[in-house]
Parts: sequence; structure tokens; C-alpha cells
Amino acid sequence: MAERDIFLTYEGLKKLENELEELKTVKRREIADKIKHALAFGDISENSEYDQVKNEQAQLEERIAKLEMILRNAKLIDDEDISTDIVTVGSKVLVKDLEYDEEMEYTIVGSAEADPYEGKISNESPVGKALLGKKKDDIVDVRVPDGFIKYQIISITR
Repeated sequence: MAERDIFLTYEGLKKLENELEELKTVKRREIADKIKHALAFGDISENSEYDQVKNEQAQLEERIAKLEMILRNAKLIDDEDISTDIVTVGSKVLVKDLEYDEEMEYTIVGSAEADPYEGKISNESPVGKALLGKKKDDIVDVRVPDGFIKYQIISITR
């Protein structure tokens, strides 16, 4: 995987650091115990518990490697650097859907901490890309699978 800058808020950085610490200390130990238990059944060539726990271990190590890569390439979004004049990574943007006359608030974050259910959208998502660089009152067309959505930017905050 090509390494690139990954934008994180302070909150997102701490969340990923805590997850990594949990995986390296608690989860690795749990898997080691499961492996010991599975090995107690004897012949590993036909031991489904052993195969399952080894797959679990591989998934854990893959997640640890991914988190380490994210943290190695993390660029912390400083609140002081977040403009309220134009949309940047870290901005909270209140938009109005012009077709349905509904308002939504999005926080533009890096892809590693995007969570649409919490209103955190990636700077690489269609909506995030369309909003970046725009100003208050701008009308933004966002390409979606069904066509386009028109948003008007109501406010930009930190």
C-alpha cells in the first residue's frame, strides 16, 4: 500500500493509539492463550480450533500493521489551522440540501477516522471532496450514484 499523509484530529489520534495499545497488549495475550489451548488438543493438521485462532491472529496482526502505518503517516489537524472562511480538513460544515430543504452538519476528517453515523466524513469522500475549498453561501454539486445533490454551505466552524 502506498503511504500517504493521513489527517487525524487529536481525538481521532488518541482513539487509534488506544486501540493499537489494546491490540498489542490485551488481544495478543488473549490469542496466545487461545493458541496454547488449541495446541492442547494435539495434532494441528486436523485441528479446526487451531486453524481458527491462527486466522484470528493473522487478522489481529494485519490490523496492528495498518494502525502503525496510519500513525506513522498521521498529520495532526491543529484547531488553530482550521479556517472558518473556507472548508478544510477539520472544518465543521453546516449545509442545506436544496432539494429537500434539510440541514446537515458534517465534520471533514481524514479517511482513517471517518464515521458517517457521527457526521464525520472523509476528505476523500464525494461530499468531502466537493466541500473542500468552498466558502459560506457557496452552492456545491455533489455527484452521487443517483445523479447530483445540491448543497448550500450555511456555516463553517472549527
